Amino acid sequence: MISPRPMDRLVCGDVGFGKTEVAMRAAFIAAMAGVQVAVIAPTTLLARQHYRSFAERFRGFPVTVKPLSRFVTAKDAAATRDGIADGTVDIVVGTHALLAKAVKFKRLGLLIIDEEQHFGVGHKERLKELRTDIHVLTLTATPIPRTLQMSLSGVRDLSIIGTPPVDRLAIRTYVSEFDTVTIREALLRERYRGGQSFVVVPRIADLPDMEEFLQREVPEISYIIAHGQLAAGDLDERMNAFYDGKYDVLLATTIVESGLDIPTANTMVVHRADMFGLAQLYQIRGRVGRSKTRAYAYLTTKPRAKLTPAAEKRLKVLGSLDSLGAGFQLASQDLDIRGAGNLLGEEQSGQMRDVGYELYQSMLEEAIAKIKSGDLQGLSDVDGQWAPSINLGVSVLIPEDYVPDLDVRLGLYRRLSNLHTKVELEGFAGELIDRFGPLPKEVNTLLLIVRIKEKCKEAGISKLDGGPKGATIQFHGDKFANPAGLVEFIKDQRDLAKIKDNKIIMRRDWASDADKIKGAYAIARDLAEKAKGPKPAKK
Repeated sequence: MISPRPMDRLVCGDVGFGKTEVAMRAAFIAAMAGVQVAVIAPTTLLARQHYRSFAERFRGFPVTVKPLSRFVTAKDAAATRDGIADGTVDIVVGTHALLAKAVKFKRLGLLIIDEEQHFGVGHKERLKELRTDIHVLTLTATPIPRTLQMSLSGVRDLSIIGTPPVDRLAIRTYVSEFDTVTIREALLRERYRGGQSFVVVPRIADLPDMEEFLQREVPEISYIIAHGQLAAGDLDERMNAFYDGKYDVLLATTIVESGLDIPTANTMVVHRADMFGLAQLYQIRGRVGRSKTRAYAYLTTKPRAKLTPAAEKRLKVLGSLDSLGAGFQLASQDLDIRGAGNLLGEEQSGQMRDVGYELYQSMLEEAIAKIKSGDLQGLSDVDGQWAPSINLGVSVLIPEDYVPDLDVRLGLYRRLSNLHTKVELEGFAGELIDRFGPLPKEVNTLLLIVRIKEKCKEAGISKLDGGPKGATIQFHGDKFANPAGLVEFIKDQRDLAKIKDNKIIMRRDWASDADKIKGAYAIARDLAEKAKGPKPAKK
């Protein structure tokens, strides 16, 4: 039974922990309920593997599964698109070819996205169009910071598969310079114990040098080359040959990064590991160790070459993450290091920029809780929970050299957000002087901006932008509490104020930052007085 409310769930589990199994069970439930399922993978190899897994699992059931990628002939692809349009195809497994405008679903009900971080901006925009009123299941071992943040804040549901399969062993990881003897011994050891190996290079241009190394130093092994520029049929043939055990080593680019499941391959050699990203290395390493056999990963760097601090840090982190189920830990560290990224659109906007990340997070969680409880009325801002935006082009912060400790600075910002009156702000300034010394210009400006914000709140001003030639003012909800007072205010300005596009444009001549701050405060103060309405006449 499918829930009537569209589900958007992220399933985070380490490589080989069973995310595909979750996807297949969800797809079967959806297909048997009478809706179509689209499974989208970032690479043709992974899409082909998923198709085979789904087709094999659902054989004998009244479920039609079809592939759609460059491995499919033009004739079969056209037939699959027709089947999607008329509803005869229940489950379609493919690459970004499924996102083409030519693909029209008759009754799409479930969208399964494998490794969402590999899709570009254009693909994600198309995914947004598809996912407005359908169920979405996202699978990943290492979610990007933005995806993880949305899940942790409740915008998306989150499930973590933290238990490894029975008898699964952690991958032994070695980080070192490229050593001919070590790599030769590693490849031969895997061959002699009946297994296979991966050798991964960062670029196609690196393949000839590594091929020469294999021919010269390890002539005992057989190898085959795979990369993304091969023709679809040739690549398919080579991968099948390696999967069937006809070769000892697969020499490849990052085309093997996502989702390939070859249980007999349990040694991984990564050439120039410093050229890969952290999550990318984690995914590549996850191609081995997918059975009960102990797996080994060798992350090699260029001999005697100095690494960048960032590359050194990535390799150190990956070398330390040698336990099973470390993918979520890696993603959490990535979120902590890089931040949550852009949550709301093409650029940071709205209240996040105005009120700060921590307060925005609190507001977001509160809004999500109200939506889930059905309290849509509670989302209105009649209770005054909105923040004016002040942009005067001046520096407003507590400098690091004034308050060095980050936790103390954050605490001061939090306290400052709760101060409203002039007396409270003066007391706060006095405390800062006592604790840290005379106020820097930036802190003084910050306190003045807080005063302006309070006056803007009283006046109902949602946005005040100021520059050398004046200011533009926009009211919250495009409404002013006392329209007659606003008309009077504009008349008092003579020809220095006019209304355009629901904004008041004020002409001024502010030569310095101090003039802008003083002038903005005067405007906000006067409008706050007008918003209160006329004073009662004395009896």
